[in-house]
Amino acid sequence: MRFVRSIVFAIWLYGSMAVIGLAMLPWVAADERNVWVALRAWTRAILWGLRWIVGAHVKFEGLENVPQGGALIAAKHQSMLDTVAPSLFLKQPVFVYKRELAKTPILGLYLGRNQIAVDRGGYATALKSMVRGAREAVSNGRQVLIFPEGTRQEIDAPPDYKPGIAAMYRDLNIPVTPIAVNTGLIWKPKGILRSPGTVTFKILPPIPPGLSREDFMRELETRIESESQALLPADRRRPVKT
Repeated sequence: MRFVRSIVFAIWLYGSMAVIGLAMLPWVAADERNVWVALRAWTRAILWGLRWIVGAHVKFEGLENVPQGGALIAAKHQSMLDTVAPSLFLKQPVFVYKRELAKTPILGLYLGRNQIAVDRGGYATALKSMVRGAREAVSNGRQVLIFPEGTRQEIDAPPDYKPGIAAMYRDLNIPVTPIAVNTGLIWKPKGILRSPGTVTFKILPPIPPGLSREDFMRELETRIESESQALLPADRRRPVKT
């Protein structure tokens, strides 16, 4: 039954993306701010499908920590859900995404409007481009969301934080708001199977600017990993480095 429900949800997921994406294209072409209108509509459709097809629920905690205006946000990444759900509590989220996704039908048309593409093979050039894009987005009052590990991770995978967020933190000299998740419990990084249950996005207090690169990366990883592990059932947790 779980497999059948997962198949039905996959149809709902991509079908709703096609319907909403195509329907909203004229409005997005007229005003790029409608990208967020379309994203929120699709996100609500996804959460509806998770609830009524899969039997999964999504909660948001720590909403008092959501930054207003231009901001940097760093989130744990365990599933595709992490790339859409923040649109429900961030006013104008700008996602840092791998450039290859720009070739995805429909989705690519939206990513090209006001998001930040990164060429993972570009190294220093890619890093400079990412920082430049983040600086512009923040100056326009938008919230830049980056997944410091760069890709989706299994819930029991050891942390693998990349230096891109540290470069943005140093250059923009503003706080970074961490987000912990346990979304991998219902939606694994790979595969089609979805599981019932309740998962949480937990917005944590911001890390103030001015820390050294080493201290910042240590603080960011410790906060995100400890809180993400705390959201898991006791028998699914792994020891967290302190």
